[in-house]
Amino acid sequence: MNTQTQSPNKNAPLIATHVPRDQHPISRDMISDNALKVLYRLHKAGYNAYLVGGGVRDLLLGQSPKDFDIATNATPEQIKSLFRNCRLIGRRFRLAHIMFGRDIIEVATFRGHHEEGEKETGKQISAQNQEGMLLRDNVYGSIDEDAQRRDFTINAMYYNIADFSIEDFANGIEDLKLGMVRLIGDPEVRYREDPVRMLRAIRFASKLDFDISFETADPINTMAPLLQSIPSARLYEESLKLLQSGHGLDTYDLLREFSLFEQLFPIIAEQFTEEEESNTERMIELVLESTDARIAEGKRINPAFMFAAMLWYPLEAYAYRLMAKRDMSYYDAILSASNHILDEQVRSTAIPRRHTATIREIWQLQLRLPRRQGKRAFRLLELNKFRAGFDFLEMRGEIEGGETEELANWWDTFQQAGRDMRQAMSNDVDGAKKPRRRSKKKRKPKAD
Repeated sequence: MNTQTQSPNKNAPLIATHVPRDQHPISRDMISDNALKVLYRLHKAGYNAYLVGGGVRDLLLGQSPKDFDIATNATPEQIKSLFRNCRLIGRRFRLAHIMFGRDIIEVATFRGHHEEGEKETGKQISAQNQEGMLLRDNVYGSIDEDAQRRDFTINAMYYNIADFSIEDFANGIEDLKLGMVRLIGDPEVRYREDPVRMLRAIRFASKLDFDISFETADPINTMAPLLQSIPSARLYEESLKLLQSGHGLDTYDLLREFSLFEQLFPIIAEQFTEEEESNTERMIELVLESTDARIAEGKRINPAFMFAAMLWYPLEAYAYRLMAKRDMSYYDAILSASNHILDEQVRSTAIPRRHTATIREIWQLQLRLPRRQGKRAFRLLELNKFRAGFDFLEMRGEIEGGETEELANWWDTFQQAGRDMRQAMSNDVDGAKKPRRRSKKKRKPKAD
């Protein structure tokens, strides 16, 4: 296979390396039936149709793609005319979603360059859209222009349904062999266009167990604060992709190495130490390790649990400050601090309300679980969020030891015990109230 060294300049033409079917491992059996239906229908209608991006990358790596995205020279309106199960989305750049039940095949028209007078200069342009990306006029273009607009070399490969070949525009196949994440074009310009590309570089490196090329990695520490210009809702979605990908712990290590974690979670980063042994840091490692294990086992995960765990010790630290300043009880201080911590966190990473409500429940259970005398333990056990609260208590016990660990052990035994043993355990809790005895009232003698 002939490979060509591509220019690092994003605006320089990319010359594709043509890889015939007999020189790559991708077969149609590896592509979803729905994606093939879309590819074939576009091709039969006279349009160019390519499987593109992560789908091609993962297939070349012998992995099963999560999504099959398609690129074509057909306009969104032309695509819609071919598929009754199509809906068009997006205002800035229209995309076609072909619906097959829950399976959605995304089809994008080749993207062209913005106007000549608006070429990147490497300087920050202040105007941004609601996604935090530099505003450009998006126009339709050719396949090579589309390839230039993609972010990484390993995402600029196109599988052609016409002859089953691959067009490799930026030596992506070579970088797959090298295990390298490399940006197309000038990294500083590309990061200023969309700072989220810094997070994507980390995500691909962790997910694929690749290295990040020097020129791609070098500007990140300096340019990391650009993420502050990204809407918090978008950063929330990115945080899930990063930390709930099944490689969360490795991703966290890279985010810290490149000064990116503090851009997503500034309140948490305040608790970081040089030794990386604070309770906050130990909790992050514990909850991400647990999340990775659950994903590997095919179990459900809840973002609220992860955020509740990560934010707990910053919450406690703020609560202690409130107790010192306002002479508040621990219970009241935790409740008050929870409002402050969540309000501050959503400024950078907009955790949805449905999750913040669950986070509060998990935190409040940490206050209620010690109060287990009498019937309280039985009532707590029936709560919807009891299991999440208990699982978090166990993690705290592993970190804190002492009374917290003893409490977690008590609840572990209580859950497994029979009714009589549970009753005995709740009665034996230190400080348990003894049942009141009815006082015997003297009966008045009846009148004769």
